[in-house]
Amino acid sequence: MNWLEQHRLALGLILRRFARSPLSSLLAMMVIGVALSLPLGLYTLVDNTRSLAGNVKIQPQITVFLSPGASAGSAREIEARLKEKHAIRQFRFIPRDQAMQELLQSAGLADVAAGLDKNPLPDAFVIETLSTNPAELESLRNGLLKLPKVDSVLLDTVWAKRLNGMLRLGRDIALLLAALLGFALVVVTSNTIRLQILSQRDEIEISKLIGATDAFIRRPFLYHGALQGLGGGLAAWLIVVLCLHFLNIGVDELARLYASRFHLQVPGTGDMLALLLFSSLLGWIGAFLAVGRHLREIEPRA
Repeated sequence: MNWLEQHRLALGLILRRFARSPLSSLLAMMVIGVALSLPLGLYTLVDNTRSLAGNVKIQPQITVFLSPGASAGSAREIEARLKEKHAIRQFRFIPRDQAMQELLQSAGLADVAAGLDKNPLPDAFVIETLSTNPAELESLRNGLLKLPKVDSVLLDTVWAKRLNGMLRLGRDIALLLAALLGFALVVVTSNTIRLQILSQRDEIEISKLIGATDAFIRRPFLYHGALQGLGGGLAAWLIVVLCLHFLNIGVDELARLYASRFHLQVPGTGDMLALLLFSSLLGWIGAFLAVGRHLREIEPRA
């Protein structure tokens, strides 16, 4: 009970200090909030982009070209094999004559076709897959190449690889920013606590003279750092929410132009709690480093 009472007194002391200087305390929290809002905002945009990519209806296509001498029976055998593969959403068979007609109609190459002795295009299957994962698509492609009378398999995974690469890059940049600005938060908190210690140097010396332990003296400053970090985390969350609300005005208009609906989502409850814990921990670490260094330098004068 005595330990809990000491923590209650330390917490009450810091809250009264915040109340005596609300403007300076708010400004310090806003500085921390602005710093933390940068990685949080980038992380939120990357997360929304990943969600948008997951809702995209366009699937990568795999085109299986049959050998020039493949018969109708070979095409039926390959069709039966394709129906057995669970990774395939759907497929369609394009005969070589139909492929030539579509090519002529789309490209206007009737004059060129008139000079050909025979149709050079092969029969083909166009396949839509269930997965967009580049590794799974490559594995499916290798399996299709082993089918009889298959000459080549064309797989377009460049867009999927680029999208995954950009999302990974965005996530890595957000983590790097969080690490760098987290270090800045520790420095800011440490300097704030250092100034408080220097302004209360005489009080600390008197406390040591009457037998106060370092843990007793350190406790209010640790609460100060943790609460300042907590306030900075709340400020960062509010900044990101307000920015997303402003951006959603333009995003909604753009989505309507494409006959679609998309809305930037704010960070969820789990992300918010992680942010508050992260900011509070960094504030506590900054205070702990500052108090530990300066308490060793302050000794009561005889």
